[in-house]
Parts: sequence; structure tokens; C-alpha cells
Amino acid sequence: MNVKLNDNVLVIAGKDKGKTGRVVSTSPKAGRVTVQGVNIQKKHMKARKATDVSGIVEREGAIDASNVMVICDKCGKATRVKHSFVEMDGKMKKVRVCKCGNVLDKTYKKQAKAAEKKAEEAPKKRTRKRTAKAQEAAADEKKD
Repeated sequence: MNVKLNDNVLVIAGKDKGKTGRVVSTSPKAGRVTVQGVNIQKKHMKARKATDVSGIVEREGAIDASNVMVICDKCGKATRVKHSFVEMDGKMKKVRVCKCGNVLDKTYKKQAKAAEKKAEEAPKKRTRKRTAKAQEAAADEKKD
């Protein structure tokens, strides 16, 4: 199943065709997903306790995963998901990729940003002022 939790998806078939929403839950064994604001069903709830109120409750129903397409964050288009292998921390990770080349897996993006930030914030090598001045003087003499 190419759809994961919290993905933005576009419904491509059924009575809610053309609607977009966020994936609320997935059921990989059944091949179904629940999308926020899509496939609204009415359920009649009976009061089970004296304090409860009975009534008709509207909630999202599950739809087949083949009826939705993932929307790319970068290009904003609904796309088929392509799988690719990317090296992360010396290991090969399987990630979902859009046709435009954007990685769709949010966990991979977070790890990549953290690794990038860590590399940028590497502490500078500490040197004494005397040593630094001596190195500058030696570099000046080499230039002359």
C-alpha cells in the first residue's frame, strides 16, 4: 500500500471524486484508508447510559486505497508513488518518491534535515591566540 498515515491524498474514484484530505487511519490488510472529510456516513447511536444522549452521528468511512492518490508537497500534483533507495546513516532506506523527484516520506525528511543541521553546527577547532598568530605570520612569510 503506497498511502501512509497523515499523507495528503486526492480521491480519484467514487461519490467523493475530486475531494482532498488527510489520511486519518490505514488498514493495510484490508487495503483501505480513512480520509478526513471523505465518505461521510451516518450512524445511529443509542444511549447506553442514563447520562448519554442518543442521536445520529456523522463520521468518515473507509475507502479502498486504490481510489486515492498521494499529493506531492513540492509540485502540488496527485502522483503515482515510485519507490527508490536512498543512503541514510550508512544504510540503504526505501523511500517513496514523486515524479518530480521529491521524497514523500516525512520521517526521511526529518532525519535528513537533522543530519544536515548537525553537520552545519559542527564545533570549530579551538586554537590558542598565540598559535593562531604564529600560523598567520608563517602564512604571510610564505607569501612574500
